[in-house]
Amino acid sequence: MATAAQAAAAAFLSFLSSSPHHTAPSSSVSFLAARVLPASLRAAAAGSPTSASRSRGRGVAAVVAQLPTANPEVASGEKKIRWSSRAVRSFAMAELEARKMRYPTTGTEGLLMGILVEGTSDAAKLLRANGITLLKVREEAANVLGKSEMFYFSPMHPPLTEAAQRALDWAINEKLKSGEDGEVTANHLLLGIWSDKESAGHKVLASLGFDDERANSLAKTAGEEAAMSPR
Repeated sequence: MATAAQAAAAAFLSFLSSSPHHTAPSSSVSFLAARVLPASLRAAAAGSPTSASRSRGRGVAAVVAQLPTANPEVASGEKKIRWSSRAVRSFAMAELEARKMRYPTTGTEGLLMGILVEGTSDAAKLLRANGITLLKVREEAANVLGKSEMFYFSPMHPPLTEAAQRALDWAINEKLKSGEDGEVTANHLLLGIWSDKESAGHKVLASLGFDDERANSLAKTAGEEAAMSPR
């Protein structure tokens, strides 16, 4: 029997295969965001769609849009890279966590929560081993971004913030730098979040004790997880 995470991932993949990039929030969502969201979230809601629109036609952005699909192999020059199944599930869970938090966008804090909800990657295990749990991340994200009002409802598919798009781009660029075929893993995704010091996800991680030493430790295992991840 399919788990809730697998069902959510399947729904997410179906959405991505029918739409190559996230769409902007509707005017009604924008109106609600202006009325009931903290300033930090209003800014994210207003600015989030620009990253996808600016990056269309760029190689890395195209890979980001196409990797989490039912046919995840993507050619990049002579190399083929794909999201690992764990990374795809983490990405799917990130969108659901953003909706649970009633946020208008899926940011780096959402990606971080998605990794923890998926729970089986080396990235998730490292976070838990260092006392970084889903509950703590939720609480710290609310401290960094503020809480949405209870009567605000997130869009069905909260679009990526620019910081979240940068984290995905970073993850794929790191895999491309390796010069090898294979998978972009949840390790790459977590390191992409950590790479952007101004992002909410980085701030949440730093406040909970994550540091460059732990990031370097995770980077050493990225290749191992890619080799062992199920196809």
